[in-house]
Amino acid sequence: MTRLTAAVVQAAPIAFDVEGTLDKVETLTGESTAGGAELVVFPEAFVSCYPRGLTFGAVVGSRTAEGRAWFRRYWESSIDVPGPAVERLGAIALQHATYLVIGVIERDGGTLYCTALFFSPAGELLGKHRKLMPTAAERLVWGYGDGSTLPVFDTPVGRLGGVICWENYMPLLRMAMYAKGIQLYCAPTADARDTWVATMQHIACEGRCFVLSANQFARRADYPSDYPVEGDDGPEAVLCRGGSVIVSPLGEILAGPEFGREAILRAEIDLADIAEAKYDFDVVGHYARPDVFRLTVNERPNPPVVVEPQAPSS
Repeated sequence: MTRLTAAVVQAAPIAFDVEGTLDKVETLTGESTAGGAELVVFPEAFVSCYPRGLTFGAVVGSRTAEGRAWFRRYWESSIDVPGPAVERLGAIALQHATYLVIGVIERDGGTLYCTALFFSPAGELLGKHRKLMPTAAERLVWGYGDGSTLPVFDTPVGRLGGVICWENYMPLLRMAMYAKGIQLYCAPTADARDTWVATMQHIACEGRCFVLSANQFARRADYPSDYPVEGDDGPEAVLCRGGSVIVSPLGEILAGPEFGREAILRAEIDLADIAEAKYDFDVVGHYARPDVFRLTVNERPNPPVVVEPQAPSS
């Protein structure tokens, strides 16, 4: 298969409500596939929320009891991988016979990770990518991924992978993904700046791949009534304006960017366009200079505790 229809979903979850958010994922996935989508991409941290504007009570040198309570609430609305929420997402992918890529907040012990999950149309969890580098204050609440979750999946619709939000500004990470032959480069994000669209065009042109970036469109009303938002201007106040976009391997915009509303963007993708695009530029092929520049990638897991086997007794 060289042709497919892809969709990116621009919407907000029901923050801190996993079951309500999963219901919304099911609805939006159905709407996407009703339009013919064989691949559906959701934003960063969609299950169950991106905690935009929340300080978690932290300043240098101290944390508040209220901030700890908000972290507990965030932890409680995060998901285990594997776990019941993952099973539900797999069932949604199966029900709608689509590849599904979605940002979640993954709970692992006492640590949370910003993670992208990848599902096949058979409902199988293909794998996950944990964000390597949380940005700025995200580091208060999210742990760091390692090189063991940098997958690119060889699927019937193309080589599928994902890089989350400002990880896309890490040139070495991009190079690692290009070297894996990524064709469908998913970029779940929380960045609604004008510069984000230019970044997506640059990556598509640099990697000679299709880029599918999904962002949230979120209002104050999408968060709980007691959620502390500085300068709260009422339930219709826009906290994230969107900017989702789909880009071709030559950097041409195929759909979007969309701002100011929830939307589902679709584009027809022909993987044969990638070969044409690489005719004059292949950053990990004929346009590389490995005699001058080389990248080494460590894909080993890096657990904090490694139990060495006991030596046999003499």
